[in-house]
Amino acid sequence: MTGCVSYFLCLLLFLFLSSSNTLSSPSVSYPLCHSDESSALLQFKHSFSIDNSSDYSFYYGCPPPKTDSWENGTNCCKWSGVTCDKMTGHVIGLNLSCGRLVGRIHSNSSLFLLGHLQSLNFSYNDFRGSAIPSDLGKLVHLANLEIIYSNFSGHIPPDISYLSKLDSLILSSYSFDALRLETSTMKRIVTNLTNLKELSLDGVDMSSVHNPLSLTNLSSSTSLSLRFCQLKGNIKDKFFYLTKLKSLDLSDNENLTGFLPKSNWSSSLEYLGLSSTNFSIDFPHLTKSMKSLNTLYLGSCKILGWNPTLLSNLTQITSLYLSFHNLGGQIPWSSLNLNKLIKLDLSGNNFSGQLPQMYSYNLSKSQPIVEPLPLNLEFLDLSNNKLQGPIPRSLFQLVNLGWLDLSSNNLSGVVELYEFSKLTNIQYLNLSFNSLSLSRSKIFLNHTLPSIWCLSLSSCNIKEFPYFIRASKYLYTLELSFNQIEGNIPNWLWNVSRDSLRYLSLSHNFLTGIQQLPWKSLFYLDLRSNLLQGSLPIPPPSTRIFLVSNNQLSGEIPSFVCNLNSIEILDLSNNSMSGKIPPCLGNFSDSLSVLNLGMNKLHGMIPLSFERGNSLRNLNLNGNQLEGSLSQSLLNCKKLEVLDIGNNKINGTFPYWLGSLPMLQVLILRSNRFHGSISGSLKSKLPFRRLRIMDLSDNQFSGNLPSNYFQSFMAMMDAQREKMKYMGDDYYQDSVVVTIKGFSIELVKIQTILTTIDLSKNNFEGEIPELIGKLKSLKGLNLSHNKLTGSIPPSLANLSNLEWLDLTWNELVSGIPQQLTEITFLAVFNLSENRLVGPIPRGNQFETFENSSYRENSGLCGFPSSKICNSSEAPQPSQAKNLEQKNEFDFWKVAAMGYACGLVFGISMGYVLLSKEMLVVMIRRRVGGERWNRVLRRFQG
Repeated sequence: MTGCVSYFLCLLLFLFLSSSNTLSSPSVSYPLCHSDESSALLQFKHSFSIDNSSDYSFYYGCPPPKTDSWENGTNCCKWSGVTCDKMTGHVIGLNLSCGRLVGRIHSNSSLFLLGHLQSLNFSYNDFRGSAIPSDLGKLVHLANLEIIYSNFSGHIPPDISYLSKLDSLILSSYSFDALRLETSTMKRIVTNLTNLKELSLDGVDMSSVHNPLSLTNLSSSTSLSLRFCQLKGNIKDKFFYLTKLKSLDLSDNENLTGFLPKSNWSSSLEYLGLSSTNFSIDFPHLTKSMKSLNTLYLGSCKILGWNPTLLSNLTQITSLYLSFHNLGGQIPWSSLNLNKLIKLDLSGNNFSGQLPQMYSYNLSKSQPIVEPLPLNLEFLDLSNNKLQGPIPRSLFQLVNLGWLDLSSNNLSGVVELYEFSKLTNIQYLNLSFNSLSLSRSKIFLNHTLPSIWCLSLSSCNIKEFPYFIRASKYLYTLELSFNQIEGNIPNWLWNVSRDSLRYLSLSHNFLTGIQQLPWKSLFYLDLRSNLLQGSLPIPPPSTRIFLVSNNQLSGEIPSFVCNLNSIEILDLSNNSMSGKIPPCLGNFSDSLSVLNLGMNKLHGMIPLSFERGNSLRNLNLNGNQLEGSLSQSLLNCKKLEVLDIGNNKINGTFPYWLGSLPMLQVLILRSNRFHGSISGSLKSKLPFRRLRIMDLSDNQFSGNLPSNYFQSFMAMMDAQREKMKYMGDDYYQDSVVVTIKGFSIELVKIQTILTTIDLSKNNFEGEIPELIGKLKSLKGLNLSHNKLTGSIPPSLANLSNLEWLDLTWNELVSGIPQQLTEITFLAVFNLSENRLVGPIPRGNQFETFENSSYRENSGLCGFPSSKICNSSEAPQPSQAKNLEQKNEFDFWKVAAMGYACGLVFGISMGYVLLSKEMLVVMIRRRVGGERWNRVLRRFQG
């Protein structure tokens, strides 16, 4: 996921820097400005601070602050970003885009004294989450209002609708939920702003707007963009009948449905964006009727009637995006208008074959004629396909190429990196996760890529840092993970892009040493899975994500971590860190989301004290030598989803108060010194209602099983209703160790459909409660090594999703309920070391369990035990019919089970569960042939 985030930020930066008009200066004509307006501008300037190191300034490549030229006693009409009327001298335009402004605009701001303003641009600044001022409605002469990614939040003021002269309204939000638009405001905008030609509300939350797409009053509109607006429902055909519309973008509204109209469609449309929607696109109709299209975004939607030859109908196309559609076969180069094409995105499909030599095809003749490719292509993304073979040398002739992504394919061969130096305009280059080998050719030592700002060469068989980046001043992302780089980081690298580098991934290499990192704006640092030794590396204070797990670091956690005031994710797990946990780690209430110190040698008490309003989502202290009790300050962690303190020396009674945490999904207390009953005093009506994984094993808990909790585990009752996804966020995937059939298995990603309870190795007594059968989403249940009595409740048969059940080493009596054969996903089943009697049930999965599942239950009889049941005990014939056929079916079902459930025991678990004889019969039937019979005979012998 981190790659996705890096990709998104790089794409945003690429698109911004590729725009030739965003930061253009207005035409220069200098009348004398009015003194009162000059004073108002200076007062406005002084109400803000200027932050040259802010994220906004860096993300958007902002030039020096425009307000630097604003000085008292000078003509304000000459100031950068200020435009005056040539006749009257009044200030009519204010463009502070990328002004590096930090602060808030208050209602008494001097800005509103500029009553003649016709154009106002506040884009790419930081207004600290304040609301868009309603007093903008007083600037009644405004024709153009543009506010893009400026950290405004809250509701868009209805006063915007007073600006009846608006020709262009652009209000795009930096965060997807920062700006919101209500129904009443939307209606007023549509009703009053009838002169609008351009309307853009990208990123504005419009989820509460009723019928948000009834915009037919905007008959003058030529451009409409509503991306990332959380629009939903079926779009009306009449919405498309804005006859003057040339640009329409509704992308990234996943719940928006509809069809393109079959008739009366405006033929003037030049730009159409429907990516990441549920729109159904009649591709033959689109390519036939929309002849004027030059830009088409159709990624991740529903294309009907796909035929690659139809692409030749799009004769004016310059930008084509058809990503993530599972399109297969060869890339249809001959159907693309390569003479005009500037941007091409076919990523996330199943295109196969080799990349051809980059030539165009002249289709004006009776047969295609191969011609040299025009040097127009600026953007090429073929990532996440099945392309094979080498990278053709002709690709390096695309000298205008600024973005090249060939990652996650099957490309092979040796790449001479100096070839890329011919791409003098390259800014984004991603060759990661292929089978390529990057050459160390000495000729490359003389070449550089000075314009590069995103470079990803993960899994490229690199053995040293690429020397060609030594002169790169604007590098933003550097990904070199999963390579063979060893030793220390070279000295020359410390001087590369010291002011700009934000994202650095060097994980899964063989690095042994690293010094204090010099990149002062670093945001993301990934050093996982290397051979780093000695003390913890020191990241810059700007670091927000610091991942250094799976190394050989030792010593105490240094005090400098207390200086990481913006840290969000800190993962130091699987090292040899010793000493005590710094108390300051509990003080990062505003930022810290993940704290993973697991699998180290930390000791002493847990000193963390969490304040109210903290952001902690994952706390992992597993596998240390910590002692004492848990602090009830964890109750302040209202966002906590994962709490893992297993394998320590923590004591005390069960922390029942954790049940009131509203988001808690994973609770691991295993292998500690907890004791007493776990029923406790319930502080909330439904304690642990979101809990999915509960592991209290190997403690000293006693008393009855917690029936009061079982009836409130709502997530274990209806988890199947949710879509399968992984726990975590864009930068960090949660992981957990679960016990399956006595084996500890690390799930490096936790699926939200995984639900387990492990209460083994305690002193629980009494009967297994019937109501445990309500937990129908359970995948695993382990109650072994306790003192449970009574019989096995038939209600366990209701656990239809159960895959493993362990009740060994208890004092259970009576028979095995026949109803348990209804659990058809059961792959691991163990009832040994109890006092069970009677016949072993037959049918379904019970035909796959061997005698080891029932050992030391002397009263059991029937298959697979050696004890024969008497006539009164024998199972009914219907239970054992079609045994061989059932065995075969169950084997392949069990083999697929690992994939279906996200667990790590697919085919191998199938082998464990079935006897050697069963496997022989099944494989012979599936494969057959004398040759296989010989192999199987050797296997039997």
